[in-house]
Amino acid sequence: MKRVLLFVATNIAILAVITIVMRIFGFDGYLTAKGLDYRALAIFSLLWGSVGSFISLALSKWMAKKAMGVQVIEQPRNVDEQWLVDTVKRQAQAAGIGMPEVGIFPSDSPNAFATGMKKNDALVAVSTGLLQTMKRNEVEAVLGHEVAHVANGDMVTMALIQGVLNAFVIFFSRIIGYAIGAATRDDDGAGYTMGSFIGTIIAQILLGFLAAIIVNAFSRWREFHADEGGSRLAGNQNMIDALKALQRSSRTEKLEGEFAAFGISGGKQLMMKLFATHPPLEDRIAALENNQRA
Repeated sequence: MKRVLLFVATNIAILAVITIVMRIFGFDGYLTAKGLDYRALAIFSLLWGSVGSFISLALSKWMAKKAMGVQVIEQPRNVDEQWLVDTVKRQAQAAGIGMPEVGIFPSDSPNAFATGMKKNDALVAVSTGLLQTMKRNEVEAVLGHEVAHVANGDMVTMALIQGVLNAFVIFFSRIIGYAIGAATRDDDGAGYTMGSFIGTIIAQILLGFLAAIIVNAFSRWREFHADEGGSRLAGNQNMIDALKALQRSSRTEKLEGEFAAFGISGGKQLMMKLFATHPPLEDRIAALENNQRA
């Protein structure tokens, strides 16, 4: 999976775990002790929605390394690795952030990603396919794009947005669960607990996917800003050339996930557009070309 989809999936899983733990230990029983307490539920939702989002963010770099098999360059072993580290260092200094970890992950597709909880403790990684198929000026632009993501604080901002959305998800999923529990309650009160629990989990997962649509829309918008940042760090024409190189790569369409900072130009189907984390490559190229002419 790629960076944003991995973040969203981790977030949904963490919310589900929080819900299960709260239910098992009865910590959220006070919400329905005397009927549904909406005020207490709102506070509960804001608290745990934020916790879930920032746990996801805190785990993002570790998850990315494990999921993608990233090998962090501790000591450059060849000229290419030394060039990668030197380029990221120079761009990080220009962007005013701390030196990120630099890594390489195995993939035939030209791909890259950046993640991390803090601007001064991030990770920038590129695929072996990117290094093999793209020219150095294009790789430099890709790195500039990723460093711009870090400098712009996109992952932190995404976590804040996700936290607010989590609060809505928790709030309304518990209302739905409470309603289902009340509808399945027997005369002796049996059936309420199980019906409420299952209803809450299902509603939380479904609402979580709706929240993911909003997060992905934010991700698409921020890609244009990262392209602008990459053009400042590596040159506008280099940024355009990098995107065009991806257009020419037939393998780009085979990417599966969100770690590609340049992947997926998007499909024409509505669902693909809603869940796409990156705008079409042609739109990004057009935006850079318009800036070049301005």
